[in-house]
Amino acid sequence: MTTAVKPKSQMPAYRRIMNGVLAQVRSGELRPGDPVSSEREIARRFSVSIMTARHALKELEVQGVVVRRDRVGTFIAPPRIQFNRLLGFSEQAAAKGFTARARLLSRRYVDDDAEIPTRLALPSFARLIRIERLRLANEQPLALEVCYLPAAQFAGLMNAPLERRSLFHLMERDYGLKLAYADEEVDATSADPRSAELLNVPRGAPLLRIRQVLFCDAGRPVAYSLALYRGDHHSLVIRRFR
Repeated sequence: MTTAVKPKSQMPAYRRIMNGVLAQVRSGELRPGDPVSSEREIARRFSVSIMTARHALKELEVQGVVVRRDRVGTFIAPPRIQFNRLLGFSEQAAAKGFTARARLLSRRYVDDDAEIPTRLALPSFARLIRIERLRLANEQPLALEVCYLPAAQFAGLMNAPLERRSLFHLMERDYGLKLAYADEEVDATSADPRSAELLNVPRGAPLLRIRQVLFCDAGRPVAYSLALYRGDHHSLVIRRFR
């Protein structure tokens, strides 16, 4: 008589620890500022060495999931998004293990602007859809975004569920677009009274301002956005070549 032996998981132990912490973050069990178990507690719970537990926490720190403070402990880091790929806010947040959603502030047709339509290769004062949303990760406001799209092409977005759906996803799935690249202008600004209240920061707090023209694979501009990001939760990652 033979006894079947259950194969051991092929996943490295440190990765299992990381996945466990990420699952707690996604579920809301662990929130920004919450303490993470010590290396000794993690080692005991997962039956691994202290070195393995330390390696897992170090990797989580590199990914921006936790922050480690000498002689204090390890804590869940505030959501911090990096702009190093062309991803929508929802995709960026998900990649960091956060739950993203949007609060729709306004959605309407506009035809009173001369400059923005030209950025979309449209005549001045062309009719656009203007969508303003407050973007949240784990229920914390991180960005205030205004997006403009050609009304003739995206009329269906006037009724789309934009609170929990990615605009990138809707454009690709419902309109058959393949989003390819974006031209961006980045500068620093400070929070005015309205943006300070919405983003839950003091008036005058530093913000990252990004103006973006989004292009499909045919080289046609399909959306223009202006977004204000909290400077304490976002970083711009740039690779330079010589």
